Amino acid sequence: MLEQIRTTYPLVYRHFSAIDRGEEHLRSILSIDRYWEQLSLPVPDVLRAGTRMTSGNEISGSYDIIYAGGTLGILHAAVMAKRYGFRVLVIDKGEPARSTRDWNISRSELHRLADTGVFTKDELEACIVRSYRTGWVEFHAPEERRKRLYIDDVLDCAVDADKLLGIAKKRLLETEGSKVMGRTAFTACYRFADHVVVEAAGSDGIPLRFRAKLLVDAMGIVSPVAMQLNGGRPQTHVCPTVGTIASGFEDADYDVGEILASTEPAELSGRGGRQLIWEGFPARGEEYITYLFFYDSVDSPNDKSLLGLFETYFRKLPEYKKPGTGFTIHRPVYGIIPAYFHDGIGCTRVIADDRILLLGDAASLGSPLTFCGFGSIVRNIDRLTTRLAALLDQDALGRESLAGVSAFEHNVASMANLMKYMCYDARTDEPNFVNEMMNEVMIVLDDLPQRYRQAMFRDEMTIDELVTVMLRVAWRYPKILAATWTKLGFAGSTGFLKNMAGWAMAGSSKK
Repeated sequence: MLEQIRTTYPLVYRHFSAIDRGEEHLRSILSIDRYWEQLSLPVPDVLRAGTRMTSGNEISGSYDIIYAGGTLGILHAAVMAKRYGFRVLVIDKGEPARSTRDWNISRSELHRLADTGVFTKDELEACIVRSYRTGWVEFHAPEERRKRLYIDDVLDCAVDADKLLGIAKKRLLETEGSKVMGRTAFTACYRFADHVVVEAAGSDGIPLRFRAKLLVDAMGIVSPVAMQLNGGRPQTHVCPTVGTIASGFEDADYDVGEILASTEPAELSGRGGRQLIWEGFPARGEEYITYLFFYDSVDSPNDKSLLGLFETYFRKLPEYKKPGTGFTIHRPVYGIIPAYFHDGIGCTRVIADDRILLLGDAASLGSPLTFCGFGSIVRNIDRLTTRLAALLDQDALGRESLAGVSAFEHNVASMANLMKYMCYDARTDEPNFVNEMMNEVMIVLDDLPQRYRQAMFRDEMTIDELVTVMLRVAWRYPKILAATWTKLGFAGSTGFLKNMAGWAMAGSSKK
């Protein structure tokens, strides 16, 4: 596989040939990149009526819940097994309890996992490989106007994802009757009145069948279940992300997290263009994580492949962090962060059906700006598992009931809508538009109390705080008013107002 990209992606070939499991990572990246092909194919047919199930294969095991996907899904599964005693099966086409990314979060947010009773605070602390003194955000602008915004207690802890997932897997397996199976790919789900039968294929290709009360889809952005339930368009926007965990940089600051950083105007190519943004986070020892990503509409003409973005990453990395003579890549990190525009006052994305529940990136309810899927799971895991346990006890597993087991948050939906402003459009935007706009936002936040910047980058803003920031940005940067029309249009603008109205009503109902 590596030999096939020697001339087309020479930098990816060179670096992946030198790292451990480079061929395996390349296959994983290409597997994720098939998402773009799937968007142009007929809608998957993986949720099927029980009458369509052929005879011949015996049921290999019976469980209360089957999870398809063993990354974020295994955190949820561990709570359902260990805390509530349900028999769960986790299947994953790769190796369960392994992530293609590492995670950053604040300590107080990570400790929410202890509220489930499945993880101890000492265990969670042991998963933190480094914490930072502070973090900053900075966008490319003339030096005399450029604002570097410092933010404390935001994404300031680097978490060893595999260690945390390993603890979750251990807790799950401590529950009698629960099981984890790797190299086992989901292929279909047959639904009956009182159960589902999940069909999967092992590494040998032999079909396997398992029975359960409920299927939880945790297969991420590439989920065929999410694609089928959402008519072939499970996301409206995406954030392709690539990077490495490496050591040997000459200019890395190990006391500070670089939350968002741009170093140049938008990169123009063909009919489109991308505003590339970096992240830099110190990790274990001398290791340092760098990410390169951009925000985009699913339907834009831009190249959104992870393979292509990795080639760009290796070409541009010295402009952001300079590799020294001892530069060593320990492993690549990558993924597509999903986003969904809710055109309504509440959740408008389909996240459930009879005996089917979507979770994590398959549900696409997190914000792609900073919090993402891991943060959404951590923030909501206690209430999500509590609600699901009650429904399982009642066998109330219809579509309407399961739709209430949702990580949807009104403030997150409204904030995620603002991501559209960061999607560069070569037809309407000046090359430095995104940078100039975000620089003005940083200036406004710097003039406001510390809580505003912390709330914005934790997805915890109140509606009053967001309106304050928006009005101040509009006053300082009137171009944002015209950009609102080009970025959102009539439908997007009314949709954003619906989001805000739903947020306001939700806030009023809590008082």
